Amino acid sequence: MISAILKRVSMGVITLLGVAIVVFILLRVAPGNPIAMMIGPGASESDILALKAKYGLDQSLPMQFWIWLTNFLQGDFGTSISRQVSVISLLAERLPATLELATAALVIAVLLGGVMAVASTLLRKSWGASALDGANSLLLTVPEFVWALAFVLLLGVAFPILPLSGRNDPAAGTVFVTNFYLIEALVTGRWGVAWDVFSHMLMPVFALALPLAAIIARVLKEALGEAMMQDYVVLARVKGMSERRLVLGEALRNAVGPTLALTGVQFTFLIGGTVIIEKIFSYPGLGNMAIDAVINRDFPLIQGLILMFGVLFILINLAVDLLVVALNPRLSRG
Repeated sequence: MISAILKRVSMGVITLLGVAIVVFILLRVAPGNPIAMMIGPGASESDILALKAKYGLDQSLPMQFWIWLTNFLQGDFGTSISRQVSVISLLAERLPATLELATAALVIAVLLGGVMAVASTLLRKSWGASALDGANSLLLTVPEFVWALAFVLLLGVAFPILPLSGRNDPAAGTVFVTNFYLIEALVTGRWGVAWDVFSHMLMPVFALALPLAAIIARVLKEALGEAMMQDYVVLARVKGMSERRLVLGEALRNAVGPTLALTGVQFTFLIGGTVIIEKIFSYPGLGNMAIDAVINRDFPLIQGLILMFGVLFILINLAVDLLVVALNPRLSRG
């Protein structure tokens, strides 16, 4: 078990290094000059050279990468060209917002997808199951940004019952000690603040959650269907166990494993999907900042953001693998 974890961690480090090299090269060969975006039209050649030297852009590409890598290993991600703030501080400021958004979307997706799969299994071979399958197909075919735009038009414009942008109401003057607004509000018992934060999250959360819920529902339904045909379930049915107890007490327990593994993979895509959703709702997370960094050709910030996403992906996959093994100890014995 420990050797498997160490192997995955080492592979994750190698993957991150590969990602860093590829991103570094692509950013340097892509058209555009971040220095030209920063400096005024009347700047002298010496001013341009001074800025290039400040950000290390006057060095050769191998030397630029070596300087960045050594600084990164020391915990220094560099300084954002467009924001003039350290990259690590920007990541620390925005990461909690994205984590809260993605985690809330995952919880909603798991609950909604699980309920749809269980209900469809219990109602199989009936019109109710057909209706659920149709609803699931609709959720599966509509992408996140379309749901986001639909929510904006319906709940933000036509019936303005939810806020359209941001993480909380600036007029409220709420002071937060941490950047985990929702968690902090709940822990400190500030229920009005918690609702304010959550209401700002509702539309982006459901825009992210609905397609994922459809995937979870489809995979879990198939796993439940296979489990219901197993001998132990057939034997329990012969003994008189109710259908509801068969699904919830017997089949569901064995169908969770494959569904959990897929959910972990989809959660990494969910975090990546926050890029567009955060931009639509002006939600101040990593995704929103990533788009601005690309527009401004902010090399240090783009590199820091991509590596941060890479670290999140690796950690999520590692956590899912460990959880699957914990639910099925036979996997740890090979």
